[in-house]
Amino acid sequence: MALTAILEILDFKGLLLFMVAFLLVADYLKNRNPPNYPPNPFSLPLLGNIFNIDSKEPHIYLTKLGHAYNNIFNLRLGRDKVVFITGYKMVKEALVTQAENFVDRPYSPLLARVYSGNAGLFFSNGQMWKKQRHFALSTLRNFGLGKKTMELAICEESRFLLDEMDRQKGIMKHLPGPHNDMFSNYKILHAFIRELIIKHKAELDPSEPRDYIDSFLIEMMEKPHETADGFDEQNLVPCVLDLFLAGTETTSTTLCWGLIYLITYPEVQEKVHEEIDRVIGCSREPNIADKANMPFTEAVIHEILRFGDIVPMNGLRVVNKDTTLGECFIPKGTAIMPILHSVLFDENEWETPYKFNPGHFLDKEDKFVRRDAFMPFSAGCAAVPRRHWFNDLSMSEPMTVQLHCVIEKGFSNGEKGRLFPHTQYSFRISGNRGYVSNRVRSHISNMHKYA
Repeated sequence: MALTAILEILDFKGLLLFMVAFLLVADYLKNRNPPNYPPNPFSLPLLGNIFNIDSKEPHIYLTKLGHAYNNIFNLRLGRDKVVFITGYKMVKEALVTQAENFVDRPYSPLLARVYSGNAGLFFSNGQMWKKQRHFALSTLRNFGLGKKTMELAICEESRFLLDEMDRQKGIMKHLPGPHNDMFSNYKILHAFIRELIIKHKAELDPSEPRDYIDSFLIEMMEKPHETADGFDEQNLVPCVLDLFLAGTETTSTTLCWGLIYLITYPEVQEKVHEEIDRVIGCSREPNIADKANMPFTEAVIHEILRFGDIVPMNGLRVVNKDTTLGECFIPKGTAIMPILHSVLFDENEWETPYKFNPGHFLDKEDKFVRRDAFMPFSAGCAAVPRRHWFNDLSMSEPMTVQLHCVIEKGFSNGEKGRLFPHTQYSFRISGNRGYVSNRVRSHISNMHKYA
């Protein structure tokens, strides 16, 4: 009765004004920051900071915000808040010093659709993640990760790449582009992986596992009741998908950036040629043992990964207990995102962060030195599997392939196009297309197009 009386008194405009005021007050009360919470720029009621972020170069915008807010701040994206962490010292504190507090991944409807919930190696949590992480690393090492057998496989693939360079004439233009629907592509990948699993099950010999899938199937057979740890066929698909993506996309993108920077900085390419001629010569293939005698080339590979910045924004994580980071309180359940771009271009850690400078990884005696702020993929215990593989391979994969290419060929801009400057790549993985001309170091070869 009382509500009816109020509605009779208020006209439509008054009711509308009351509803708007009620929503604004409710939104404010729900989204106000707790004490010592990371600060934030002004956000719109209900919408938050969605329209603040530069959609083309979000990592640049977020790094600049980090400068204004002492490297830790929050943005409200719709109904959710995300804490962003920038700068080497703050990112290191979160991902390394307090790694166990920031190890979990938040729920995402998008990832839940692709991975069917808490599955895979990248986005699972808790005991399943620990078990799958340990199993993946130990299995891959058993199959040669970081060993001589892996080096031989990389050398073989490098030879295939060079042979393909000699054969192909712009075949990339015939391949599917970014217009393809993402979920359709994932369905195709899932179907492909399931076919592989069916084939592996039919040919499985428990006494002689051939690869990761065989080892996973054997683990399922030996521990049929440990499905809580993720050893079931449903979880095998996303695990293989994670390994496939981590082992192909990042490597191929690193190689593309390597070509771009060798072409953009011909004086660097020439110094690499000189070091190769001095250490390896032209009569044999390179091997990992050569790395110790090639500090400049190793520095170039590291600088390619730093300046290429192929993973500028680390994946979302969620705080699994109340945590203090810097001087800010972050309650349990808060989503956080470290901005790796801000680490790789931290002006307090790199002498010339916005210049391609292999000298970042050389000391005064021109010996190679690894930098603590070198985090091209991530850091801490959640940086699995890619960072651990990268360290175990000790640069063997990108360095060996680049060496094979540079030993035989010199690279330059193609006549039919040009390479785009670094700032025109909004995201580092799968950038724009350009033309590259390669030549065997005694004659000009054909035009080749990369994507």
